[in-house]
Amino acid sequence: MSIAIDIASIGMVTAVGLNAPSACAAMRARLDGFQETRFLGPGGEWLIGAPVPLPRNWIGEKRIARLAAAAISEAFEAVPQARGQTVLILCLAEENRPGRPVSDSVSLLRRIAGIVEMEPHMRSRVVAHDRPSGHVALEQARRIIGSGEAPYVMIAGVDSYLTAPAIEHYQKNKRLLTLENPNGFIPGEAAAAILCTQSERSGFRLHGLGLSREAASIYNAADLPLRGDGMTAAYDIAFRETGIEMNRLGYRIADLIGEQYWFKQSALASLRLLRGRHDFQDIWSPGESLGNIGAAVVPLMIGMAWTAARKGYAAGSPVLIEASNDAGACGASLFAARVA
Repeated sequence: MSIAIDIASIGMVTAVGLNAPSACAAMRARLDGFQETRFLGPGGEWLIGAPVPLPRNWIGEKRIARLAAAAISEAFEAVPQARGQTVLILCLAEENRPGRPVSDSVSLLRRIAGIVEMEPHMRSRVVAHDRPSGHVALEQARRIIGSGEAPYVMIAGVDSYLTAPAIEHYQKNKRLLTLENPNGFIPGEAAAAILCTQSERSGFRLHGLGLSREAASIYNAADLPLRGDGMTAAYDIAFRETGIEMNRLGYRIADLIGEQYWFKQSALASLRLLRGRHDFQDIWSPGESLGNIGAAVVPLMIGMAWTAARKGYAAGSPVLIEASNDAGACGASLFAARVA
């Protein structure tokens, strides 16, 4: 039996807000951070992206470290007693992803810890599975808190698709949204952090977590029919752990980055599990405002749900948060606010 954990605080740095309250308000208002970038599209036009408007023009790993450190610092501000007794799990892109903005993950972890002025806990580590990294980190956080290794775990995700090698690769593979390609994503960047702790009488609690893999990933979907097996299995594991069926779900938040594949996968998983009478289940996506933000997306989606629950505009309860990557890894988690 997994120990229950709560989300104690959050932090965000995005194209539509440099902290969680402003970013969540902007996403709720359907504002976006899309603008012309310094990269050229296939027709010679400037490519649209969603860069973070940082106060200084940091580049490379220094920029990534600053993004992550800002999100982590914001989460610590609300729970200052967590400093010094927190394991940091850093969520990053896969090591072999073209244009990955980080070359040395361990060095980045140390650099972030130095900016935040926190001693790196001996259990701190990197999870590099791109968009579903946050779900893998949640499973690790439950183990760390449940075993008493640390009272807090900070899950921080940071990523950027706004690098020259990434743009070149995804443009060559016709994955980017351009005038010539409506079935593509907008490259973005962001950082988000969630501080996890053992559940108390009230809080925003993780109730279920599912991890699985889709055989018909986006790169071999032409060879295998997409049935949504991976995401369906992730949903099912999370629902079974929670002890409810999908017809009792309030709403979903999904990493729908713009390509049709992801919409189909999410729709198939829902169709295969939704049975009986149910209320309308809305689906939100940060991609509408931020584009594809890679490994930052799960902590950010959890932060969206946490804020919506606290401010009273959530589209129901519980909320299911889903993410998947290009290689077929799928993750789903169920959260609900509990009142003492």
